[in-house]
Amino acid sequence: MQLTAQPSLSTPRFSTENLRAHFGGTQDFEWRGEWPLADDQARAAVLIPLVTREGGITVLLTRRADHLYHHPGQISFPGGRVEARDASSVNTALRETQEEIGLAPESVELLGELPAYATSTGFHVSPVVGFVRPPFELKVDAFEVAEVFEVPLSFVANMANYQRHRVERMGSMRHFLAVPYAGRFIWGATAGMLAMLAAFLEIK
Repeated sequence: MQLTAQPSLSTPRFSTENLRAHFGGTQDFEWRGEWPLADDQARAAVLIPLVTREGGITVLLTRRADHLYHHPGQISFPGGRVEARDASSVNTALRETQEEIGLAPESVELLGELPAYATSTGFHVSPVVGFVRPPFELKVDAFEVAEVFEVPLSFVANMANYQRHRVERMGSMRHFLAVPYAGRFIWGATAGMLAMLAAFLEIK
């Protein structure tokens, strides 16, 4: 499948060497999201794939098919619900990624996990971060995924590119983050986890 990739900015801060060292450090990083974590939430895991392009590192994202019942048309990371056969959240993220876009687990160099993220729909999501080095082949499940594209890491790591929105639902006001890019509207939990990654990368 042909990826829709946009030009990215190369910066030493986001070199593969610096990112490996950053994830291998001992920083105490905590994240308070929009929703509190609870023990009874359903578990899920996603992969945040960092693609090591010559022009700079990008983040691979998917757009869900419009016919899906849950979150149709929304931009997301590959991933899904933890199943009994999964030994860990890493296994879940890699398995779901292979099922959704055909990226083989051996193509991913694992860097680490960010703190769990709670969604408004009641999920406890573990974001797993890893490098993906081209060339790699994708076999997209067209039933679930409408598009695969990439965004420069330097763009989503800049909090000046984020917006805060609010919407009224069932009589209460809800707030959410969004980071528009190249005509796409990345919002909700995906934007929240990208903001968490940006905050993590700000740690010196």
